[in-house]
Amino acid sequence: QVQLVESGGGSVESGGSLRLSCAVSGFTVSSYCMGWFRQAPGKEREGVAAIDSDGTISYADSVQGRFTISQDNEKNTVYLQMNSLKPEDTAMYYCAAMRSALAGVIRTTGARTWVNYWGQGLKVTVSS
Repeated sequence: QVQLVESGGGSVESGGSLRLSCAVSGFTVSSYCMGWFRQAPGKEREGVAAIDSDGTISYADSVQGRFTISQDNEKNTVYLQMNSLKPEDTAMYYCAAMRSALAGVIRTTGARTWVNYWGQGLKVTVSS
């Protein structure tokens, strides 16, 4: 049974940091393109960061230089380290697994169509 279990969300002040985790069971993260998406109230779900099976990493322009995606193959877990958080980063964050994608797809408007599995979502709130 495939499960993506996220943890680490919460509330933080502007400029603060959070680390999101996504523990995966049912497949190995190293064989998938793993990504993070987010959805702010009233907005479309958008890609944030991804790491593919070759280790290539890609970020949305809005988080480049502030967020870092990584994965621990032994723990079968994917992380999103978020630094210098801004109020506009406030959203529900979702871990995602994309069987046949490359990391760069996370930057495209159609990234959601590549997702095979979703996590349950985590709320991240950044106050000014």
